[in-house]
Amino acid sequence: MAKARKRRKIERVARTTPGISADRLEALKSLLPEAFTENTLDCEKLQEVLGTHIQEGAERYSFTWAGKRDAILTLQQPSDATLVPDRTHSIQFDKTRNVFIEGDNLEVLKLLYKPYFGRVKFIYIDPPYNTGKDRIYVDDYAHPIEAYLKITQQVGDDGTPLRSNPETGGRYHSAWLSMMYPRLYLARQLLRDDGLIFVSIDDNEVHHLRMLLNEIFGEENFVAQIVWKSKFGAGAKPTGFIEVHEYILCYAKSGDLIKSVAMPLSEKLVKIYNRKDEYFETRGPYATWPLETTSLDARPNLRYPILHAGTKIWPRKQWLWSKERVAAAQKVDGLVFRVPLRKVCSGLSG
Repeated sequence: MAKARKRRKIERVARTTPGISADRLEALKSLLPEAFTENTLDCEKLQEVLGTHIQEGAERYSFTWAGKRDAILTLQQPSDATLVPDRTHSIQFDKTRNVFIEGDNLEVLKLLYKPYFGRVKFIYIDPPYNTGKDRIYVDDYAHPIEAYLKITQQVGDDGTPLRSNPETGGRYHSAWLSMMYPRLYLARQLLRDDGLIFVSIDDNEVHHLRMLLNEIFGEENFVAQIVWKSKFGAGAKPTGFIEVHEYILCYAKSGDLIKSVAMPLSEKLVKIYNRKDEYFETRGPYATWPLETTSLDARPNLRYPILHAGTKIWPRKQWLWSKERVAAAQKVDGLVFRVPLRKVCSGLSG
């Protein structure tokens, strides 16, 4: 049988001495992480943390980043470009109802602004996730075509991109937010009043993207944060969690649309949700199930009387819902009382 020997781990020696300042900054960041912004020491925040400087003036909730003003100016800068039809590579150009546009997406959105304002019902975008492996666009409207060709690596012999976002300098949120802001703003202008936008993202920027969409679309127009499994069999990881999912954020152009966003019921659920009441037009069909439970676990807080038509109804053991939840359901007619008044069912709209 072959002999197995444990390999000795060779310790590699760094070619350069460690930076004293870098070590001190790392120690300070470990002690006071709130004094750092995008891995850079913020002196004003450091003074606030130490109590030596407090900003005066009224406090208010705000969402901002370095470069936000420039992002707004970029949005307002007009484009003098023109969309040129490519009949050579098109199929049935004069008959098709589909259009594929290649170009810098911000410039194209500006060109579509006037003819398609308020006419688009559905937008889906898959932006850079800012993981360190993708590029962040630099919006140069002095030379838009040159900027686009460079960022897409269609020109240039040395292979140097206009701006890169390498692993060592990735996840700088400000540049990413400045890139996203004008594009999302223009996308909203293209949507119809009953339009929806879906934006893919992962854990790196999902929280910043949601705050940005709240600012542009309004927090009240948030529809859903959809989680979908993007990987199967991701393999082992020595520490931490294995990331196997991503997100899709959905926002509506108008808050009135949120009430009508729904998925069709399956045949099985149609058979279950088969009851109608006076709220059918707005809430849809509903189903019922007993609110009384015979759970083995004693929950004193779930044993209380429900008042209906002047009668106190007690459970044989306990209710499924808390007293507060039952009170909220009664306000919206969410309970069904059976005669004689011994059974209470909760109703769930389809």
